[in-house]
Amino acid sequence: MEQIPEKIPARNYRDLIVWQNAIKLAKTIYQLTGKFPKQETYALADQIRRAVVSVPSNIAEGQARKSPGDFRRFLHIALGSLAEVDTQLVLAQEFEYLNKQDTESVEEQIQDLRKKLYALINSLPER
Repeated sequence: MEQIPEKIPARNYRDLIVWQNAIKLAKTIYQLTGKFPKQETYALADQIRRAVVSVPSNIAEGQARKSPGDFRRFLHIALGSLAEVDTQLVLAQEFEYLNKQDTESVEEQIQDLRKKLYALINSLPER
C-alpha cells in the first residue's frame, strides 16, 4: 500500500519517508555498483554513487532550511539526481555491467521514490 506524505510537519528530515527510501536506494545502488568491472570504479560506478547520494542529501538540506520554497527547490534537485541514477542504470545495462534482473527491483524503488517526491512537492504550500 502506497504511503501518503506526512500531513504533520516533520521535525527532522530523518522522519520523512522519502528520505528513508532514498537511503535504502543508495544502499542498493552501492551493492549493485560493486558488481561493475574494476576499470569502472572511478567512472560510471563513481558517477552513479554520487548521484544516488545526492538524493537523500538534497531532501535533508531542503527540509533543514525550514522554508517551503527552499524545500520544494531541493526536492526538485533530488528528482533530477534520481533521473541521473535511472539513466546511469540504463547505461550500466547497455554496457553489460548489470542485467535486467539486477535492476528490476531498483527500478521499482526509483519509480516509487519519484512518485513520493512529487506527492511531497505537491503537498507543500506555495510560499
